[in-house]
Amino acid sequence: MKLKPGDKAPLFEGKDQNGSIIKLSEYKGSKIILYFYPKDDTSGCTAEACNLRDYNKEFKKEGYVILGISSDTEKSHTNFIKKYTLPFALIADTNQKIQKLYGVWVEKNMFGKKFMGTARITFVIDEKGIITTIINKVNTKQHAQQLLHKE
Repeated sequence: MKLKPGDKAPLFEGKDQNGSIIKLSEYKGSKIILYFYPKDDTSGCTAEACNLRDYNKEFKKEGYVILGISSDTEKSHTNFIKKYTLPFALIADTNQKIQKLYGVWVEKNMFGKKFMGTARITFVIDEKGIITTIINKVNTKQHAQQLLHKE
């Protein structure tokens, strides 16, 4: 199923870096930036996370909650958050259940080798749980600007 703006965001639950259960349904009434990324502490993913961190006050002022999701473990997320002082939760989707639900677990090709991995895609979800924006071409160094100036 390919999601598009106007679709209801699929509900999910997963564990964050502290082992706490995060349920999308608990954020009803909040605007959410749900960003999927391939791997903690890699150059592109670090640039993206730090860019979102640097604009966190602006997102909060606009009423957004940021949630990141990758296949990494809770421990990996904890280390990534500590290393870069990230002010938002990262969900450990080690079985790719949430990624498959959102259609971001895809076949990739690197140096002629095919493998399954996480597509770097961001979903903006409104207070009613409707996807308003999908960013498929994420600029890792300026992702916050892509989101804040997109309506």
